[in-house]
Amino acid sequence: MSRRKKNFPCGHKGYGQICHKCAQQQAEQNQKKQEKNAWESTFATDPIDLRALPKNVVLKAREIIQGLQNQKNYREFHGKRLRHDRFIISIPVTRHYRLLCRDYGNFLVPEAVISHEDYNVCKPGS
Repeated sequence: MSRRKKNFPCGHKGYGQICHKCAQQQAEQNQKKQEKNAWESTFATDPIDLRALPKNVVLKAREIIQGLQNQKNYREFHGKRLRHDRFIISIPVTRHYRLLCRDYGNFLVPEAVISHEDYNVCKPGS
């Protein structure tokens, strides 16, 4: 007796009770959704909004912010004071992004991560 392939409602053909191709695709979609939700949940603890930035920039910015919170000097991250406002410190995150912090004497408060293009066009912090 030969077994015949069955047509599933999705259009695939196969043996068994369920379409294994669709089940695998569904499992992959669920995995991606869980990873995305886990990534989104990490933004809740950030002192500034980093959602619109690429992942590598977010990770590097978090590393710098954590270092600043642990009393590391901004110069260790190649940060510099701006000439027009000495209370604003610019720290390069990547080649294309800068972290702007405000100096309050004993501590730095991160204010924003902006693209290098935006950083060059306007005077940040003013």
